[in-house]
Amino acid sequence: MTSKKNKTRSRVTPASRQKAQESQTQGVATEEAAQPDVFETAVSSLSEVAPAQAPLSRPDVPTPPSSFASAQPRPRGPVTPNALKGPVLFVGGGRYESQANAQVRQTIMDGLVGAFGEEEVTMVDISGAANAVAELKPALVFSSGSYLPESTYFGEVSRAARKVGAVTAFWATEDPYEQDAHYQIDNDFDVIFSCDRWGHNFYGRKNVFHLPLGACPKLHYADILPDQEKNIDVLFCGVAFNSRKEVARNLLPVLRQLNIRFIGPGWGELGIGFSDARIEKSQLVDLYSRSKMVLNLGRSLHFENKQFMIAPSTPGPRTFEAAAAGAFQVFHEDTYELRRYYDADEIPVFSNRFDFERIVDRYLNDGAARLAASRKAQERTMNEHLYVHRIAQALDIMKREKLLP
Repeated sequence: MTSKKNKTRSRVTPASRQKAQESQTQGVATEEAAQPDVFETAVSSLSEVAPAQAPLSRPDVPTPPSSFASAQPRPRGPVTPNALKGPVLFVGGGRYESQANAQVRQTIMDGLVGAFGEEEVTMVDISGAANAVAELKPALVFSSGSYLPESTYFGEVSRAARKVGAVTAFWATEDPYEQDAHYQIDNDFDVIFSCDRWGHNFYGRKNVFHLPLGACPKLHYADILPDQEKNIDVLFCGVAFNSRKEVARNLLPVLRQLNIRFIGPGWGELGIGFSDARIEKSQLVDLYSRSKMVLNLGRSLHFENKQFMIAPSTPGPRTFEAAAAGAFQVFHEDTYELRRYYDADEIPVFSNRFDFERIVDRYLNDGAARLAASRKAQERTMNEHLYVHRIAQALDIMKREKLLP
């Protein structure tokens, strides 16, 4: 069990931060050069449509209006940044991290900074995290991402954290697709957060909690312009996983009558309106603004699972990101969990072609109704579903479990 005895508060100075980040190279030098293998190729092909380099800010994005001032609160309740007796170290990444996971890691960092302040949080790659722990002596070591492949090893970080009395937390952002491999982190952290409500039940240990992903205003927010021309009837951007193709083929009798754009690896074979192209994140936000309806299709794919073939239940991050960007989404419903986050007048749902056709008939030519729904979904997102809100929820849980003061 991790010791909870906190020492005198350690201040993060620019020099100590730089030294901790530079210490990562000490762990990299002994590794063999990464060789392309089946897993690396698979991860590359599974990355969602995302930019090759995703910055944490977009210069074209305006500041959210004052009505969203509550979107960046300090952590709720008695947990405050000053309650910790040391800085926060954020650990993630690895040699095989996908571009999509790298962007999620950056947005989680944005949430941590929003909760604690920029001077209190340092982000390091897992390869040198143990050295960074020894240098910074953090009060909280917060890790996130994928625990595959086996070379992504968090045990060393956990042992280093125990030596300095730090609380350890891991946010599994690829659940439930890697559930069989959770032994990689089972005994390394005081608390585990899973991005999937159903998947979090399969860990078989205490202190596992559900924490969905979210949106980052610096990357995803866009003003909703009522007079914006909408020249795309239905848009979908993302990899053409088999489960998504099955839904799209079922909708073809309706889609063939509309001006559609399906963009992402694997779609081109379906014909006109379907493209294998990859696009930049900034292009995606622009496409949202030009689309009357944005399809939200989940995925059903398992990197590692053989024992637990768990169907995902929680909406993925794209749901919250598109809502922050002001898109009018139409959500393909595999479960009913969406209603935990958005109401029917914010994001309508369908489960078959006939439901989808009714939504098209209702909204396609009713710009006022789409605008009202988009605004409600965006406001809900900015007030409840940003990464700073998720971090606040995680801190509340750790306080409740007496892991934090």
